[in-house]
Amino acid sequence: MAVSFSSVKQRLIGAPFPTHQEIHERLDKVRALAIFASDPISSNAYATEAIMSVLLLIGVGALRLTLPIAMGVMGLVLLVIFSYIQTIYHYPDGGGAYTVTKDNLGRTPSLFAGSALLIDYILTVAVSVSAGVRAITSAVPELIPYSVVIAIVAIIILTWINLRGVRESGTIFAIPTYFFVAGVLFTVLLGVARTVGLFGLTAPVATAVSPELLETSAQPITNFLFIWLVLRAFAAGCTALTGIEAISNGVQAFKPPESKNAAATMVAMGVIAMSLFFGITYMATHMSLIPYEQESILSQMTRAITAGLPGGNLLYYWVQFFTMMILVLAANTGYQDFPRLSSFLAKDGFLPRWMTNRGDRLVFDSGIITLAVIASIVVVMFRANEIAMLPLYALGVMLSFTLSQTGMFRLMGRIAHLKPGETLTTSVTTVHYEKGTWWKRPLNGFGAIVTGIVLVILILTKFTEGAWIVVVAIPLVVFLFTRINQHYQAVAETLSTDALTATDMLDIADIVIVPLADVHRGSLRALRYAQRLSTNVRALYIVTDQERKKRFMEHWHRYEHLIEGIELVCIDYDYRDILTPIEDYITAVHEQEYPDHIVTVVLPEFVPEARTAEILHNQTANLLRHRLRHQEQLVIIDVPYLVHG
Repeated sequence: MAVSFSSVKQRLIGAPFPTHQEIHERLDKVRALAIFASDPISSNAYATEAIMSVLLLIGVGALRLTLPIAMGVMGLVLLVIFSYIQTIYHYPDGGGAYTVTKDNLGRTPSLFAGSALLIDYILTVAVSVSAGVRAITSAVPELIPYSVVIAIVAIIILTWINLRGVRESGTIFAIPTYFFVAGVLFTVLLGVARTVGLFGLTAPVATAVSPELLETSAQPITNFLFIWLVLRAFAAGCTALTGIEAISNGVQAFKPPESKNAAATMVAMGVIAMSLFFGITYMATHMSLIPYEQESILSQMTRAITAGLPGGNLLYYWVQFFTMMILVLAANTGYQDFPRLSSFLAKDGFLPRWMTNRGDRLVFDSGIITLAVIASIVVVMFRANEIAMLPLYALGVMLSFTLSQTGMFRLMGRIAHLKPGETLTTSVTTVHYEKGTWWKRPLNGFGAIVTGIVLVILILTKFTEGAWIVVVAIPLVVFLFTRINQHYQAVAETLSTDALTATDMLDIADIVIVPLADVHRGSLRALRYAQRLSTNVRALYIVTDQERKKRFMEHWHRYEHLIEGIELVCIDYDYRDILTPIEDYITAVHEQEYPDHIVTVVLPEFVPEARTAEILHNQTANLLRHRLRHQEQLVIIDVPYLVHG
């Protein structure tokens, strides 16, 4: 018994949800935090180390600047979160930076924001999965040759989970996210307790670092170079900002009241992420940890804090395991926002329209699958090496931050001109008079300036390391958007009924042509159907072999009484390509006998009961259909006949 595609699909992703159930599939704040905050929370696994690695170029003494720089990054995070909370309330339908930029800065800047974010979400998946795979292969070196395969399998699993629905994926991802947060917070608090001598605990001692790691630039550096490296360290630490915008893109994924719940989740995300960031940075600087390739700062910190304590090894491996998990699950931010942002772009005609459609489980499954395919290609291209991909990372999100905050700066300016009780309806939303625009607007402007500076620093410092790929890719994707939009505009103009008159419509020609390869149940069914369309039906047979023609004529005369009144046209052809004479005959009938009319072509079609057998049939009909479908004056009708066995 054949298994249908729909039954296999249901076993994999679950039974379809009715549309009215969409409201019940939305996320509460607990699940939403796990889904949307996995990327910014996971950044804590490497953000502090990113700052310290740059400062180490100045000298070991420069590591004392780690905490002040981290505080600066935290201040920028607060500015960005503040801006996106405003975005959530002013644009409750979602869309984030793309919608804000479109509404306030125009089409072209919005396309750059959309392009930058889509690319960054692809890289989020590729980098996060590759980082998780690296953690696995570090523990089991024998798996290193299979890194790409493991990464692809991880992407497939993430894709499958997300295809099952938003609420279900939120439940699955909540456990690793919260376990990571709990493990790191407990470790930091334990480290603080040991540092101040609470409960009689001794201060943690960092693992000794080899002397060669302490050898840094012996030559004095100029003030300019010092300032430049400090700015580079600040820009490197801004990886802590990646994923912050995710919630603003998916406001409609929250349970009502959507904006209030989304804003509360964003605040919680900021508090958790910054608490972890500050705690890790404080302990790393207090313990004088130094970054080196063999062990991450987070691992060094956890190892030192848990050393000599009962259950210390358990806590260490707890943090390490869930660090690996959170790095992989950070990819889920891309899975949530890439499909949603794609649907906004598709709705505006900049991506294929089918990307606006929700699947059986009320998720944008076409966007999810598209993301998985492209991310897999990136993983293969970079051999699952996240170090090689990191220079490409964060450029897109910084560009979107800059454009979004600039857009909110302009919106606040428009709101500032409103009087109490007045409203302003834009192309996307309706805003009301509100207090405080005098201080909200400058904060958005300052945030845009800072993220813009970070973007420039990232481009300058990472350009030759691979960032040029993103710099080139963003405008290329924008060009793709515009070409798709031009196509849809051309289609709309072609189908427009403006000034349409009866003379513009082609008449239907009183003729039906049925190409035949033989006379059997399927072709007889097609001929009988054609007779219902017209009294002028012509059966067309191309003669390439006289023996076959003889058998064909025997069958024709045997069943001629079932198809009385049909004219048989036989065309001798001394070549094997039967499609050309069929096409030539149909074209000649149209041009010579029925100009300015629509000619109908009926194609008999086998439909095998077993889908695997489809490749054995209909190839000639498919090729003929493909060659004829570009002729506007033809109507092609398939008459299916079910074949058992």
